[in-house]
Amino acid sequence: MGYLTLAGAITAEILATTSMKYSEGFSRLWPSLATVAGYLVAFALLAQTLKTMSVGTAYAIWSGAGTAVVAAIGMLFLGEAATAAKLLGVLLVIAGVVVLNLGGAH
Repeated sequence: MGYLTLAGAITAEILATTSMKYSEGFSRLWPSLATVAGYLVAFALLAQTLKTMSVGTAYAIWSGAGTAVVAAIGMLFLGEAATAAKLLGVLLVIAGVVVLNLGGAH
């Protein structure tokens, strides 16, 4: 169940961060509200995840997966440059999450 709530937290965080891009500095109402709601859901689900998973592992997966997906969204849909350095950075984030999980997620 911990991985399911963590997946929900990651999804909510990704949606919130993407909405923040469209909020134009919190000057647009609906994207701003989506940002706040998304982060509230993300933190609530992350808190639930921490009941069954270690904080280091859960946070690493949450932040790493969110970072990698948001970077990919930026490159694929928002016109951000897909440089070799950026792609390498995303791959290193993913590798770090994998290594942490191989160390034993509790």
